[in-house]
Amino acid sequence: MSYINRISDSELQRKLNTSGAVLIRGAKACGKTESAKQFAKSILNIDRDLQVPELMKTAPQRLLLGKTPRLIDEWQEQPKLWNYIRHEIDHRGQAAQFILTGSANPEESVKMHSGAGRFTILDMRTMSWQELGFSTGKISMKNLFDGAKIDIVDEPAELEFIVEKIITGGFPALLGKNQRQALDLNRAYIDLLAEVDMSRISNVKRDPVKVRNLLRSIARNTSTMVEVTTLEADIREKENNMLSRPTIYDYLDALNRLMIIEEQPAWNIHTRSSASLRKASKLHFTDVALSAAALGADAGSLLADLRFTGFLFESLVTHDLRVYAQANDAKVYHYHDSSRLEVDAIVQKYNGDWIAFEIKLGTGQIEEAAANLHKFISILDDKRVKPPKSLNIVTGTGISYTRTDGINVISLASLGM
Repeated sequence: MSYINRISDSELQRKLNTSGAVLIRGAKACGKTESAKQFAKSILNIDRDLQVPELMKTAPQRLLLGKTPRLIDEWQEQPKLWNYIRHEIDHRGQAAQFILTGSANPEESVKMHSGAGRFTILDMRTMSWQELGFSTGKISMKNLFDGAKIDIVDEPAELEFIVEKIITGGFPALLGKNQRQALDLNRAYIDLLAEVDMSRISNVKRDPVKVRNLLRSIARNTSTMVEVTTLEADIREKENNMLSRPTIYDYLDALNRLMIIEEQPAWNIHTRSSASLRKASKLHFTDVALSAAALGADAGSLLADLRFTGFLFESLVTHDLRVYAQANDAKVYHYHDSSRLEVDAIVQKYNGDWIAFEIKLGTGQIEEAAANLHKFISILDDKRVKPPKSLNIVTGTGISYTRTDGINVISLASLGM
């Protein structure tokens, strides 16, 4: 199968031109190595080359010899290489020397000097709808930041199609697979995570049953603000089991290091409201399909529980917003206050420009979402907060257009970078 261009490819090229090395971070099988291969002139497979352990003892610098950019794949298997690469970059004094890829972050106990001035970092996720070809990308986040209005773009998606793609997910290896095959592979991903990866990450044996209990709890709480106490109570109630808080903290740390889960932080903003801001993050799997796989959900069960499917759809959209936001020098947050006013996603650039999104699976919730956005804008302290560049409602089904009140309604099948 030929390589499908990723949105992050242009960022990778830009960062190679800027720094001596680029570290690509992302969950296992999200496509890091294949993307890196498009730019690399030589490759070192740390986890497959039998000479690596011996050379690390005798002549580690020899591992860095080769045409540049040189790809060091699964570098975290030999984390001491970081410092050798750092010194080599200083010695060569040139950009685009190395690309490092890895599906786990090394333990904090490993001594690594800062790569400041030598390394840049590229976060990579599974494929977005635009990359997969399910979205035309006609409505770009760039234009939303420019405040452009939307001409009607009729690119609706059917509910059954959305559910199928939630189950399938965006792992490149699933391209061309049918729903049954994708379901089997995603469940196998969860099984290997629970039985192998969670213990391998720091050579600490972790109970696969307890890991699965936690994964199911995270899945049930997808797209909601989650604290450890919430997960602890949920596991006790739904799994009829107990996980101590220290165990949950340890397992969450391992999942973070494996880049299986990703937090959506709360937006710190000034308002005129007396309501206090909630600071807890929302929690998502790196790909929404892992939520479905962890719970054993299939198309029938998701169509029978559209409320829960709405949370999964929000996680899917948040994932895609992150991909498009990164391409626009921005990050994704959420807003929630003690009056229960919330906005599903706030995308903010480093220069402070921002846009807001409500995310609704069906078109029947558009009026409620619009009213929510208007209320949110009304409480902002306009002396301390820039006005939004656009207000938006992302839907699963339906068409895309700009309402008379200026709010954009956008089908996910039209949204892009």
